[in-house]
Amino acid sequence: MFFVFGPSGQVYRGGPGPISQVAPVRRVQRPGGLRASAARLDGDGQGGAPAALPPKPPVAAAPAVPLRVLDAVSAYVQTELGPAEQRQPLTRVRDVMTEDALSVAPDLPVHEAWQLFMRQRIGQAPVVNDQGVVVGLLLRADMAPPELLPGREAVREMIALARRTVAEAMVSPVPTVTADGDLRRLAGVLMDTGLPGLPVTGEDGRLAGFVSRTDILRAVAADPPLDLWS
Repeated sequence: MFFVFGPSGQVYRGGPGPISQVAPVRRVQRPGGLRASAARLDGDGQGGAPAALPPKPPVAAAPAVPLRVLDAVSAYVQTELGPAEQRQPLTRVRDVMTEDALSVAPDLPVHEAWQLFMRQRIGQAPVVNDQGVVVGLLLRADMAPPELLPGREAVREMIALARRTVAEAMVSPVPTVTADGDLRRLAGVLMDTGLPGLPVTGEDGRLAGFVSRTDILRAVAADPPLDLWS
């Protein structure tokens, strides 16, 4: 089950399909990766050819280990560990979500939220009102748009952006998902909206956790594996 919450409360309840058609929900543009420039700036600020890197020393090849030795070691380790437990597939949001997720208040200044994000090393956080209900999602990319960063003429605009409140910078209304939601449907919503994750709530909108693309990737690399096709 998915919901959409904003400052006025719940504006949608249902499956994932119509979420992208809900008028107030905007699609978030995913930031592209930084690309290395073909030329670097020298001390005078002019473009120059990059300095040649010294050749890397040759790496000595590791000695080959006979296959029978590896098999024997593997069998010994398995004996020590005992019989392997059956790996259960991860199919629900609760299997991968982060409980007790960090949240921010709508009236928090953006510059304080930025510092909080840097300390916690996160890129987004649910916005929760005084009643504990989700009203939006704050993204680090929305706090400091990259087009304002390069030039000196953008300093005033940057100061004005830093003085905003979270309520002015957050994505709202924002979709949320229940803890028993299906991970396949969650993945579809993340792709449709471009959001990096969704708050996990009940129908009352109270925050129960947060599930991000990183949580899903971590589950893919973990044991038991993420199994979306079982």
